[in-house]
Amino acid sequence: MAVDHGHENIRVNAICPSFVEADLTAAVINRAPDPTAVRSERIAVHPIGRLGQPEDIAGPAVYLASDESSWVTGSVFPVDGGYLAI
Repeated sequence: MAVDHGHENIRVNAICPSFVEADLTAAVINRAPDPTAVRSERIAVHPIGRLGQPEDIAGPAVYLASDESSWVTGSVFPVDGGYLAI
């Protein structure tokens, strides 16, 4: 899409978060037989040692929506606490 629409000054980028603590993910964890174990397992796969917070995603989103990223297109931003680094 970035290639197809770049000439129209349309930028296309993707933020790829890992497990972010939010209402939806809390509901998933809380439905598990052992929510504490599931939460610990999710934390363990992130080298940064914690789950993501909505604020962790907000910064990159604001950047991509700003003029500072006017020359960024076709990019993928893994915002995942190091999950893909494993």
